[in-house]
Amino acid sequence: MKIILCGACGRMGKEVAECAKDDIVCGVDWKPSPMQFPVYSSFSEVTEAADAVIDFSSPAKLEERLAFCAARNLPVVLAATGYTEEDEKTVANYAKKIAVFKTGNLSLGVNVLQYLVKKAAAALGDFDVEIIERHHNQKKDAPSGTALMLANSVNEGFGNSKQFTYGRHGVVGAREKKEIGIHAVRGGSIVGEHEVMFAGTDEVISLSHSAQSRKIFANGALKAAKWLQGKPCGLYDMNDLLSDLL
Repeated sequence: MKIILCGACGRMGKEVAECAKDDIVCGVDWKPSPMQFPVYSSFSEVTEAADAVIDFSSPAKLEERLAFCAARNLPVVLAATGYTEEDEKTVANYAKKIAVFKTGNLSLGVNVLQYLVKKAAAALGDFDVEIIERHHNQKKDAPSGTALMLANSVNEGFGNSKQFTYGRHGVVGAREKKEIGIHAVRGGSIVGEHEVMFAGTDEVISLSHSAQSRKIFANGALKAAKWLQGKPCGLYDMNDLLSDLL
């Protein structure tokens, strides 16, 4: 499979390049640096043929890369986080033209966690839920896309009856039952940790995931790109991939 790697010179881009070996035909990065394949500063410079695009960059210039994929009828794996509501609408519009794989986390373990917290919420209807995510000190967006993905799954388990509360400061009063608390921690070189705490009367249940290496996300992106081959236009995520595999 031939891949165009967006965000090629970043941390995750380098992980994908290492895992993909000879599958990367070229990269795109706003600040190109020497790699084992050509790296361009814009998709307008790309002439190489490919089977898919993997994007580990950022929401910036999202439409440029989606328009490139649509023009070439290429499936795309969107692995960045921090998308705005307008970005989400842009993605949905392009998913009518090409196959788009978008998820808050490409780890198999995290997606199993997502399944478990939804089931737990449905069973523990009276419990308070707090989500704590921890990442390295260079991460730009907060809360993480994974934390939001988990929060949405928990809320589905509650019948979408809850509201998100992002951190707390000052005298905020007693916690309301309708809240799902979401908290971001930044420090050091933490790859990624997510904990979903269900707190009831006299008991607490915590479900968590800890990433030990970025390779789990790189391998997940490659698996998603291969899975997208031959898929019709549409918006897909890890749940679709897992359902297909199972």
